[in-house]
Amino acid sequence: MVRYAEPGTVEWVESGGGPLIAVPETVLPFWTGADGEETASDYDRACEVDGLVGLLPVGDATALVLGDEPAATAFLPEHGTLVRWIAGDSEADLLASVPAALRTASWGPEVTWKVPGTVVLFDAAWPGTRSTTADHVSLTLTAGHYGVRTAQVQPGPETWLVLVRLRPLA
Repeated sequence: MVRYAEPGTVEWVESGGGPLIAVPETVLPFWTGADGEETASDYDRACEVDGLVGLLPVGDATALVLGDEPAATAFLPEHGTLVRWIAGDSEADLLASVPAALRTASWGPEVTWKVPGTVVLFDAAWPGTRSTTADHVSLTLTAGHYGVRTAQVQPGPETWLVLVRLRPLA
């Protein structure tokens, strides 16, 4: 796969052209990706998500689909945010713009995501059993409910990104 994000400060996950998905580690074996034997595979279900994020049932849990564009994505735990690199000259410039982008973002509606713990972010086309052998990143999250909100921001003339904020709910 051609990589668009530079290796560097953070770990970026990319897809082959479709959505990325964050599946709870506990239910990875239930995600079949594009290998499903039914009429509509799990990958097909992920592709049907309309908008920047959506939730899909997987086993007895729920996965978070990152829809819209197949952008390189990194998790910044210090901000509790997934950053999707739409355009930018360099990783350093893009990451430097995140704090200001978070302060000025116009956030979309919040959805609630119940997380049993660590989730794995990877290309939705991959089966969950093979996700950790492909381009992926593990997000260490505390079990509980999270408010998920998105924002499309342009923090600089040549920098565009999508923010996906994961806010623990009390």
